[in-house]
Amino acid sequence: MLKWLKGIISDSSERKLEKLQPLVNEINALEDGVAPLSDAELRARTDQFRQRLADGETLDDILPDAFAVVREMAKRRLGERHFDAQLLGGIVLHQGKAAEMRTGEGKTLVATLPLYLNGLEGKGAHLVTVNDYLAKRDTTWMSSIYHNLGLSVACLQHDAAYVYDPGFNTDNPSLRHLRPVPRREAYLADITYGTNNEFGFDYLRDNMVADLSQLVQRPEHPHHYAIVDEVDNILIDEARTPLIISGPAEETEEVYRMFGRLIPRLQPEVDYTIDPKTRSVALSEEGVAKLEKWLNIKNIYDSQNYRLTRFLEAALKAHVIYQRDHHYVVKDGEVVIVDEFTGRLM
Repeated sequence: MLKWLKGIISDSSERKLEKLQPLVNEINALEDGVAPLSDAELRARTDQFRQRLADGETLDDILPDAFAVVREMAKRRLGERHFDAQLLGGIVLHQGKAAEMRTGEGKTLVATLPLYLNGLEGKGAHLVTVNDYLAKRDTTWMSSIYHNLGLSVACLQHDAAYVYDPGFNTDNPSLRHLRPVPRREAYLADITYGTNNEFGFDYLRDNMVADLSQLVQRPEHPHHYAIVDEVDNILIDEARTPLIISGPAEETEEVYRMFGRLIPRLQPEVDYTIDPKTRSVALSEEGVAKLEKWLNIKNIYDSQNYRLTRFLEAALKAHVIYQRDHHYVVKDGEVVIVDEFTGRLM
């Protein structure tokens, strides 16, 4: 049964790829035409593509020409040529679908095709990867393609942001041609590389600003197009690790202190139960009765106690689910969450 199902899935994928082959053939047919062009003429193609978009054409309309131009610039700047399988991968990624590629098949090079194409709209194209090292490495590695075609490129790091600038030099070889900029400027680039955590936390922080001028992500097109590297890891495995950001807590501090004194008096498996798989904790009737007695409340789940129950649930998890120095650390008097997959402080 399983073998039969795998056959169905495999055949379906192959049929879909076969339908894209004419598009690959069209890109290949353009290769000899762009090869004689000078660097300046290749760069001018970007302006032509943008004009075609302004005149009403779609990204799908200009895809063959755009991919052919990127392939030629990659040959000149990196000495690498996109093969047919990589062209197929680029088309699939542009269409918003998942593309499975093995290590060594050139995922980083493949991404340049749809990133350039979608970057032409000037609304921001993002490459979401799993760590700061890859975000920085891929930015410095591939930016010569985009830059020489007239697109701006940026890189987000945990504590900094950069734009690719060939005229900028530094003593740090890992930051070669990466000029430090405000985070907002990095998001204004045509193409931005960064990790899922950086994009996610910037989104959360933007939702807490008091004034629109404090936004770092584009207010008009914040989430236009993105490629997610190692999508199974980021959207499935790491999805269990929440992105949590906090604001000032002075007025709630005493409530947490109160629950901090009461919760240790509850008995595991008597007053509450724990589900390790979902990382949830539920009060039993006995536990609810004890808390209502201690707090002198008739019904802790009454609507007027809504905020109190939220603090209770958070305090319960903090005491019985999350472990210090495993799930979080206390640094400079603040609680900092630990990414369980990377061990990095978030």
